[in-house]
Amino acid sequence: MSWEDGIRKVVPYVPGEQPKRTDIIKLNTNECPYPPAPGVQKKAAAFSCDQLRLYPDPDAHVLTQALAEYYGVKESQVFVGVGSDDVLSMAFLTFFNTEKPILFPDITYSFYDVWADLYRIPYKRIPLDDSFRICPEDYMVPNGGIVIANPNAPTGLLLGLSEVEKIIAANPDVVVIVDEAYVDFGGESALPLLEKYENLLVVQTFSKSRAMAGMRIGFAFGNEKLIGYLKDAKFSFNSYTMNRPSLEMGVEAVKDDAYFKETCRKIMETRERVKEEMHSLGFSFPESSANFLFASHEKIPAEELFLALKEAGIYVRYFKKPRIDNHLRITIGTDGEMDTFLQFVKKYINQKG
Repeated sequence: MSWEDGIRKVVPYVPGEQPKRTDIIKLNTNECPYPPAPGVQKKAAAFSCDQLRLYPDPDAHVLTQALAEYYGVKESQVFVGVGSDDVLSMAFLTFFNTEKPILFPDITYSFYDVWADLYRIPYKRIPLDDSFRICPEDYMVPNGGIVIANPNAPTGLLLGLSEVEKIIAANPDVVVIVDEAYVDFGGESALPLLEKYENLLVVQTFSKSRAMAGMRIGFAFGNEKLIGYLKDAKFSFNSYTMNRPSLEMGVEAVKDDAYFKETCRKIMETRERVKEEMHSLGFSFPESSANFLFASHEKIPAEELFLALKEAGIYVRYFKKPRIDNHLRITIGTDGEMDTFLQFVKKYINQKG
């Protein structure tokens, strides 16, 4: 008998590379290419370090109140955490507690199976169809819970709200989590469905559209009882998950709606322009409703292009996994960054003949 026999062993999630180099174009982790709202920057400059000696509000009231007002829900329907990863992890721990397998797509955010393994939750990956789309009918089987990312990652494909509702309505005896990390780039949120379904949890993040990945702020909406159970688990785990700077700067990000919408608009416009230019270079990809493209080239293998781009200081994401190992996930950067990316790709393709 070894001390290692009692260890909880898991294969951890592998995040996108965070290079130490500064002379690069970073298009590999779906971060926002623009700075946070001006109010966030002002709050950061004015923040008193003396506050850091005090614990933050465990209820995160200033942030949950701001989110409730902005999204038109009760504050008791809001849950916040250290990025949407923290929120989702806590939701897995809280809601998936039966012997039945939870369901999620075979191609999706690759943290889902990690959390399931960590918490010893049985799960089943449901294959996307040949066009990388979620089929609602595949989720109308006995299960212990459902998780879908919408728009999905890394494909960028959006499942229509009526199709999302089919999944929720068909599974009233389990919690259905809709992970909307990318919804602000052309998606339709499931938030209005909260009025009809008690078993729905909608999760979003400040990391993408609100340009605050470094502050780690995630949030979720659900009915009051659902959120109450989530808070019970959180306070049994760690009462002080949200730090003071994140709470205060998060509020400022929510306040500046005009800046938020303008940031999303710029990213979406750049995405549509880049799509056209990439099509002309021989790329194909699903119709993205996210801040990235999931692209494959008609002649050049994805891994080859990934390595060539990296050598040139342009980082994109490559997944060496079944069904998607000939695709690159390319975050939409600024117009200047995307022009540099396109110039390199065009030159590389021409050199290959």
